[in-house]
Amino acid sequence: MKTQVNRFFNFYIGSYKNLSTPAWMLALVMLINRTGAMVLPFLAIYMRDDLHFSLQNAGVVLSCFGLGSLLGNIAGGWLTDRLGSFKVQCLSLFLVAPLYILVGRLHTVTSLSIGIFLISFIADLFRPANSAAITSYAKPENITRAFSLNRMAINLGFSFGPFFGGLLASVSYDFLFWGNALGSFLAGIIFFLYFNRRKKRNAAVANDPAINNNQRRSAYRDGPYIFFAFVCMLYFIPFCQILNAIPLFFDEKAALTTGQIGTIMGYSGFIIVLTEMMIVSFAQKRFSIYNSILVGTLFIIPGYLLYLITTELWWLYISISLISLSEMLVMPFTATVGALRAGRHNKGSYMALNSLGFSMAFIITPFLSTKIIAAYGYNGLWVVDVVFILAAFAGFAAVRKWMPLQEPVGANNKAALEEAF
Repeated sequence: MKTQVNRFFNFYIGSYKNLSTPAWMLALVMLINRTGAMVLPFLAIYMRDDLHFSLQNAGVVLSCFGLGSLLGNIAGGWLTDRLGSFKVQCLSLFLVAPLYILVGRLHTVTSLSIGIFLISFIADLFRPANSAAITSYAKPENITRAFSLNRMAINLGFSFGPFFGGLLASVSYDFLFWGNALGSFLAGIIFFLYFNRRKKRNAAVANDPAINNNQRRSAYRDGPYIFFAFVCMLYFIPFCQILNAIPLFFDEKAALTTGQIGTIMGYSGFIIVLTEMMIVSFAQKRFSIYNSILVGTLFIIPGYLLYLITTELWWLYISISLISLSEMLVMPFTATVGALRAGRHNKGSYMALNSLGFSMAFIITPFLSTKIIAAYGYNGLWVVDVVFILAAFAGFAAVRKWMPLQEPVGANNKAALEEAF
């Protein structure tokens, strides 16, 4: 038993090995930046309690956030291909900091809508540039784990950010905007000092030779990859229920208190931070990239089907565990598909298109889910979500045949896994 525990522990620690120092620094910058993301979780409350906006006007402002995120991803990819990931990340981090302070002074629906749109747009220039930087600094065989490390930093940041934001908001909402500005500025300083003039590890990511023949082609002209991004969106739409309908379901149907809802949602982030790197490392050594995505896609189905038959608290935790496991197996590997498909000069557009599906889902899901709940109730919503997942599974299976990948050497080493256990 002790030997098995030691092997498990060694495998867990080993999942973090061989990641480059720049990959860790990119994750640190992301952690600081996301920890400083204090405004968004409290924006609706701020508009209701402090600015006395109606629910409809608050919805307008939040829609502007989603639109800014969508366009920011597109622009960030375009700029990254032309200016490079370093300049775009610096531009985003340093420009968004004063914008937060400015937006804290805007008190009308129109002005705040414009301000929130600009913040979202500038902040999300960072995402495709950061993803492109990961592909440049990580070893090819470690790209998926580097993306996973970055996601771990995001989850940690989103755990710390609302906590600190709640403390600041209890004193004054003005402190939220200053806290966000400070987080972005500090992340920008650390990023600039470390990555200024640092050479990239990879001249190009290992990818399909057919794509290398035209490395400057935009992802938006790559038919198979556009279809892949669309399939990702089919997965993201039901997944985004974790930010929309699921908390409402816990409140209305499971009769959980706000404290219980906060705990169960925090549990989701906790298990991702604790286990994702190990799970990704395990999947890398056991499955191909596409097979990991396909397996992960299936785990979300029983997570939603459980809501059809029970609202018992422990079953809700099991459901969230399954949804989180699905996320850990799907999202890092979908990012890796974009990294391997891209060439040296078009990483920005590929990583932007990869993020675009999530941005679209963030806009579509709240509207679609509320319509379905009003017409068919929560049970109808869960059935529709399962249909979306099955469509995504079929789509990913089709992509595996239509868009084969040349996987990095060492990324799928079954012998290494067997040796570890």
